[in-house]
Amino acid sequence: MTVPELRPWRTAGPRVARAARAVRPRLTRFARTAEPRVTRFARAAAPQLARITRPKTWQYTAGAATAGLALAAGVVTAAGPWDSTGQRTAERDRAVALDRTGGTDHGHGPGGSGTAPGSPRPAPSAGPVLTGLGGTTTPGGVKAAPADRAALADLLDPLLKDASALGGRRAAAVVDLTTGKRLYGLDSGAALTPASTTKIATAVAALTALGPDHRLTTRTALEADTGELVLVGGGDPTLTAHEDAHGLAGLRTLAEKTATALKKRGVRKVTLSYDTTLYAGTDLHPIGVNENLARVTALMADEGRTDDSTSGPAPRVADPADAAARAFAGFLKQHGITASPPGPSKATGRAATLATVSSPPLSALVERMLTNSDNDLAEALARHTAVATGKRADFAGAGAAITARLKQLGLPVDGARFHDGSGLDRTDLITPDLLTALLTEAADPSRPQLRAVLTGLPVAHFTGTLAGRYTDGAAGLVRAKTGTLTGVNTLAGTVTTPDGHLLGFAFLANDTTDPWAAQSALDRAATTLAS
Repeated sequence: MTVPELRPWRTAGPRVARAARAVRPRLTRFARTAEPRVTRFARAAAPQLARITRPKTWQYTAGAATAGLALAAGVVTAAGPWDSTGQRTAERDRAVALDRTGGTDHGHGPGGSGTAPGSPRPAPSAGPVLTGLGGTTTPGGVKAAPADRAALADLLDPLLKDASALGGRRAAAVVDLTTGKRLYGLDSGAALTPASTTKIATAVAALTALGPDHRLTTRTALEADTGELVLVGGGDPTLTAHEDAHGLAGLRTLAEKTATALKKRGVRKVTLSYDTTLYAGTDLHPIGVNENLARVTALMADEGRTDDSTSGPAPRVADPADAAARAFAGFLKQHGITASPPGPSKATGRAATLATVSSPPLSALVERMLTNSDNDLAEALARHTAVATGKRADFAGAGAAITARLKQLGLPVDGARFHDGSGLDRTDLITPDLLTALLTEAADPSRPQLRAVLTGLPVAHFTGTLAGRYTDGAAGLVRAKTGTLTGVNTLAGTVTTPDGHLLGFAFLANDTTDPWAAQSALDRAATTLAS
């Protein structure tokens, strides 16, 4: 199976730019770095911000000004930690500067608030855009999107009804994220195969079930009666065996802490086992062995990758849990603890916890999942949603848990079917109405716990699976989750119009025959909304 969107986005090279940090309580300029560097979302707790120095077009500035996707300052503060790429940090700083208005220079360039003839068209400042999402307007601020549905249909129909590019089954919806009102629909209630846009639903379900500050914990436990040391998997696929953990939970750190605890007890030799019973059922995804994800198990290191990659397809170890336990045994040995070859087991309730390591907060994991289209994280978060809601932690239980959470939120789940958390299962079904409702829910200022759903969306021509797309026109203005399977092309996200309207959209195409033509058609439709 070919899944183009899942190629490592770092290979986009110089087309990927980092979001800039605002260093004063005012809006700074946002543009492209002279020598763009690729941001790895896996390094969730190692802040390395690159300043962006040269403006290119007003679109880039507008993209930055609306990067927060209408985060109110108080809401942003409550949303939790900010990721190391600077994307969310820049959004926070911009949200704080609510009292600033102006064009590309935000009122501080030559000539004050005016612009010279021939200068780039002023971009909407963050303040008005942020205010707009709250449903209010200010002088010069953003109003709700125009209700001229006929005009919007005239623009989108020729693009989205093109069967030659988008195949035999197409569905779409566009909503005003300020009001939630639908502005455009093309069979918007039709349930089609969503591919990786499924991850938007997984993200919302996980965040509402667990909360943005929840962390996934891996631990070691010592059985008092047998002296058996159990490595207990906590369902964290980002657990890393690398020497530099870059803010992720480190298997080496766990080994060091465990060795210290064992030595205090006078123990230098252990029988090692590992516990994966947090999850139930088969660990093999319905698509079978595939480089797009490892076996779904509660214990793995570096997503079972056999290379140094952190995203995209990669060769995987045959048994991630066993491989992680063997690596752990090696690290114990470095600290003076001899361990037997590991085998599967289950920690009892009598076992004493010796040491723990925890993942970055769920908000950061959601951002990584969406930006990189990380299938391993998606399946893990779906299972954690099942565990948190009392469902069986297998594929069926995870799908049922996602559906139940969305239904509890009052979202239109009719016709939706979730058979996994990643969207790799071709039997998944989602409607454009549900996808846009999910985006509207995440944009609601009263739901700050869902903010990572928006901030994690890839930015056109800048980050993740959109890094190599939108080379002109809507670069920086479209933020969307891509979806690509053989015969399936989808796109769902947000877009900011030139006058500051914030829209949510979902475009689904099934039975496509040319993936590149379909991708181009969907990108043109999103660009149309931004123009």
